[in-house]
Amino acid sequence: MAVESAVRSVGGRRLAELVTGVAGQRPGYRALAQGVRTLLLDGRIALRTRLPAEREFAGSLGVSRATVTAAYDLLRESGYAHSRRGAGTWTELPAGERPVSVATPAAGDGVIDLAIAAPGALADELSAAYAAAAPDVARHAVTPGYHPYGLPELRAAIAERYTRRGLPTIPDQILVTSGAQQAVSLTLTLLGRPGDRIVVENPSYANALAVIRQLGLRAAPVPVTEDGWDAELFGATLRQAAPRLAYLIPDFQNPTGRVMPREQRRRLIAGARATGTWLVVDETVADIALDVPTPPPFASLAPHGGGEQIVTVGSLSKGHWSGLRVGWVRAGTRLITELTTLRVTADMSGSVLDQLVAGRLLAREADILGRRLPVLRAQRDLLTASLGREFPDWRWQLPPGGLSLWIDLGRPIASALARAALRHGVRIEGGSRFGADPGTFEHRLRWPYTQPAEVAEEAVRRVGAALDSDLTTTTEDPGRPHWVA
Repeated sequence: MAVESAVRSVGGRRLAELVTGVAGQRPGYRALAQGVRTLLLDGRIALRTRLPAEREFAGSLGVSRATVTAAYDLLRESGYAHSRRGAGTWTELPAGERPVSVATPAAGDGVIDLAIAAPGALADELSAAYAAAAPDVARHAVTPGYHPYGLPELRAAIAERYTRRGLPTIPDQILVTSGAQQAVSLTLTLLGRPGDRIVVENPSYANALAVIRQLGLRAAPVPVTEDGWDAELFGATLRQAAPRLAYLIPDFQNPTGRVMPREQRRRLIAGARATGTWLVVDETVADIALDVPTPPPFASLAPHGGGEQIVTVGSLSKGHWSGLRVGWVRAGTRLITELTTLRVTADMSGSVLDQLVAGRLLAREADILGRRLPVLRAQRDLLTASLGREFPDWRWQLPPGGLSLWIDLGRPIASALARAALRHGVRIEGGSRFGADPGTFEHRLRWPYTQPAEVAEEAVRRVGAALDSDLTTTTEDPGRPHWVA
């Protein structure tokens, strides 16, 4: 099921500004239609968006109405728009452009998995953390071991971490979860109801979009492009849609790698406060700062101690090891209690041993990141060099942090290439997996740089062979679950 988008429209002046950037200053009807199609496939305008009336759009562009009429006709004929008499024209996608999932390969079959943007653990640090935690196990073993809020010492360590980074926090404002995914799922389940509107970045984290689909929330997508967030559209969406929620990844955004400017964060906080919108801020990747300083917590920019309607999600998965499944929510104490009440209906509490280990890792976080970040930086640079040699026509912006490249293939072949790559032993995700609307971002791939050099080089070679092969549709195995990280 697709993410259900809120009904929305785009004005003639705004669409004219967008389309002239991709189709030239005075496009003919074919260039105009192609410009609208490009904006749609790149997520800059959403599916089911009402296009401006022909006369209004023609006036904004400075072209004849006949040019716009012919462009709209061409969009309808090719399946990218549909109209109802007296009601207007909406964007749409042809049925053939809807993506088909790529099956998850069985473990140990020689497949290089690039769908997971998370590094392995530093084995010596992880082993040392387990050894250091061992004496505490005996102390906890005489208790039932249930801590629905999380181990008190870990909650205190996470709270102190926020305080040290500029966001005063007490342990009662922390809920320890089984990874960031549970934190996001619990928060959206508690705060949202089926039919509620939620602003989402487009593209965004695939697993969060999956939760939004399952909960029946109506997504209002806001583009994140090479230039970053569309601040004007973000503000307009908050004012016009008055969404219940907004889900954001402001730090090294997944998958684009962009960082939201500080002033834009302040404006977004003010806009959400005015509309009563809950901001769910995912800072899972915030620690992976490769070329810039780690941004301060988003909520630290809110007035009055962090903002009453800002929920922050974090995790050890990216900086330490995703196998621990330790994440958290930072929010007001009342909301933490409500989230914990909901949490116990799912898994009662997390692993005591893993939380003890997490506390040890947090105590050495500066040293661990000091070792990890240079390795990731080198892997990023090696991957970009290898991709540049093998695929000189591909384009991307070097992200200042995060764990992956957001690659423009130059043509809409991502799903077909992902299927072909799997036949050559590489699992990689086409851009449509990260779109709020299925079928968009078909010209994009997310390519993590979390693999060792020799594995990354082999993956590039295999994808090169896949690109040279027949990019045809294959039938996936419906018995295997599909997921990304």
